[in-house]
Amino acid sequence: MVKSFEKISLAAKNYSEALIDLGKDQRESFEKLSEDLATVSYAFDNSEDLRSVILNPSINDGVKIDILVSIFSGKVCEDILNFLKILVEKKRINEFPQICADFTEKLNELNNIQPVKIVSAIDLTEEQKNRILEKLSAKLNKTILPDWEKDESIIAGLTVKVNDDVIDMSLKTRIDNLSKSLMLK
Repeated sequence: MVKSFEKISLAAKNYSEALIDLGKDQRESFEKLSEDLATVSYAFDNSEDLRSVILNPSINDGVKIDILVSIFSGKVCEDILNFLKILVEKKRINEFPQICADFTEKLNELNNIQPVKIVSAIDLTEEQKNRILEKLSAKLNKTILPDWEKDESIIAGLTVKVNDDVIDMSLKTRIDNLSKSLMLK
């Protein structure tokens, strides 16, 4: 998985754009492409052996392709299988996590979806979550894809992270700010 602070390479963006074009051309649905990319990502993330073989530059590309075909044939669509072959041949298979991350980002943009991380000090009720989502959706004019997290260290309130912007309405931050202002006086 790509860490949020990693910059996605231009090559990865170009490859993810090719996947978006597959969906736009309706060769495969975006849903099917996403599912198949998730299947491959899961295999790469959970098999050290697979990762080490596929990323090993001393192993012949033909062997790598044969391995990928034997693992994923019948489990992912032909377009994704061919896509993996191209990544191996072009020596870009190491960028697969970046490609997936950029594909998801572009797909969210197409579908007007905004991923948001929401951290609260307590477990929120479904009613509270729905109110928060309604307000965020109205403010951003997008469908919100929430990632809920509980962090008791914020004491009370919420923090909301949208892309690189953080809306911090936590009591901890208010106390920290008050403490800093008292120290300055």
